[in-house]
Amino acid sequence: MSAVDNITDLSKYMVTLPPSRISILCMTFLSFVAGAVAAYMEPLSSIFDSIVYGGSAGFLIFGLTSIMDGAISQPLINAMKGRHMKMKQSMFISLLTMVLVAIVYVLGSLVSSFTIYSYVIDALILGCALAFGLRIFIIWGTSNIGPLRSILISAIQPVLILSMVVVIVSLTSITTNIGSFSIIAVALKGLIAGLILMIAIYSFMLVVESPIKRNLGVGGLELLSLFIAQYTEGSRAMETLFEDMGEPIDTLVGLVSFKGENGIKGLFISPCVHPGPVGTIGGGNMPTVLAKNLEPFTMVSHGPSTHDFNPVSSKEICKIKNVVLETLDDMEYTATASPFIRVEHENAKIGAQYFGDNLVLLATFAPHGFDDIDFGVGLALIKAAQGHTGAKNVVLVDCHNSFKGESGRVLPGNPEVFQLLNAVEKLENPGESELKMGCANDTIPELGKKSGIGQSGVKVMVTEVDGQKTAYILMDANNMVIGFRDEILGQVEKLDLDHAEVMTTDTHFVNGLSGGHNPLGTKDRDLIIEKIVQCTEKALDDLEPVQVGAKTVKLSSINTLGPTHATELVTTISSIVAVSRVVAPLVFVLALIFVFIWIFYWTF
Repeated sequence: MSAVDNITDLSKYMVTLPPSRISILCMTFLSFVAGAVAAYMEPLSSIFDSIVYGGSAGFLIFGLTSIMDGAISQPLINAMKGRHMKMKQSMFISLLTMVLVAIVYVLGSLVSSFTIYSYVIDALILGCALAFGLRIFIIWGTSNIGPLRSILISAIQPVLILSMVVVIVSLTSITTNIGSFSIIAVALKGLIAGLILMIAIYSFMLVVESPIKRNLGVGGLELLSLFIAQYTEGSRAMETLFEDMGEPIDTLVGLVSFKGENGIKGLFISPCVHPGPVGTIGGGNMPTVLAKNLEPFTMVSHGPSTHDFNPVSSKEICKIKNVVLETLDDMEYTATASPFIRVEHENAKIGAQYFGDNLVLLATFAPHGFDDIDFGVGLALIKAAQGHTGAKNVVLVDCHNSFKGESGRVLPGNPEVFQLLNAVEKLENPGESELKMGCANDTIPELGKKSGIGQSGVKVMVTEVDGQKTAYILMDANNMVIGFRDEILGQVEKLDLDHAEVMTTDTHFVNGLSGGHNPLGTKDRDLIIEKIVQCTEKALDDLEPVQVGAKTVKLSSINTLGPTHATELVTTISSIVAVSRVVAPLVFVLALIFVFIWIFYWTF
């Protein structure tokens, strides 16, 4: 598994939080149950007393205080100008830590029922200390308000719980299984236990923060906070960080323009700019954003590029649009094109079609798995194709249609490079005839990114030359599971077609989901195929004579992460994850041992 895969897979820990009312109901119910169960463990305790008195005490100690904590923490964090926290997030944190305290409390009650000494109050202190430590981790790591403020916010729930215990035991007649205790002893044990955990957490954070701060100029927790903000709110604050890290590059944009009686009918674009890194950050939704900014029907395919070529912000997409518009101003058109042909060498397959003295190439290794084709490899293929065929312009598309993950990238020196080059040497021009083109699209609103489909859905362009009909099918998705391409082609070619190719845009809009990778075909396969077939039929009905022009132009000074920073970002985070797996257990196991000894074996 590659470093990028390791980082991407961390997103599996991201979950969708329940509404505030669900968390409040859970806190009410679980606290009542915890109190009743703990009370029932007391000798001679009746079921009625356990439910009525024990349940009530449990709700007051755990439920009410945790609901108060959720209601107090959210506005306080937002007032500190950190990452905006929603009430449902605050309530869920309170629920999570309340469950932790309640579990430790019930275990303490269970142990106490078999011993002479009561460990209930000590168990409560331990539970509150553990909840305090967990809250520091969560709030410091997600709210971006700094360590001191995070500690103060994190202390609210444990302080409320212990204060409620003091009030109930000392000032009311409510029956509990806690017994008598010294308030000073409880406070001192809680403070020292909290201090031990604070030192452990701060020490761990220093280990984690130092390398990423040194290499990237930003703290790891700030980076985590920005990522969570993007995941939960669609925030683009992370772009500010990427803009500081970015570096300008020069790359290529391939453009094919089809002109009908009423002007430009459709555009087929292959920018050598990677649509990442994730969600709507940078170029994550570039295929849809670019297509919407151009008036005619527009297909934005995946040009040869890797994550090194991720735009640092969505504003950079405008540079691609401007280059396209400038190129259209002096585009030369012809009314002829060649039939679609395929050439192969070992695993490499290239679909090709000449449009006048220009050439479009569709590269794939399906059904064998692969991922991004590197820009350097793509540039070599373009030059090789120009040299072999004499084509004036070569528009190269990475079909990106057989998912293998980051380990499937086609990089300089890989055997796949030479397979592609040898396939290019088999290209021949079969002659040209009058061209017809039809197009159609379906955003597939019934589905969405949970099914691996981005906002552009499916777009289909059909060309007809000398009676031969070819479908260019473009899915707004990030690759597709191995074998799904052949399944689609098997259904589409039942139509009045001679050839077809299925491509994906490599949109990373669909990657903002738990689990990271989200290739097309993991679910809803039958419905996806049905929509593709319907869209292809519409494109066939739209066929009409057109003129076509094509160009491959240079795109200058687009700001991307660049090969240096992209690699540095991934390797730094990957190394931190690896180190954390060793350091975290060591630090926290020692801290928990000290806390346990302090609470249970230190007497006053």
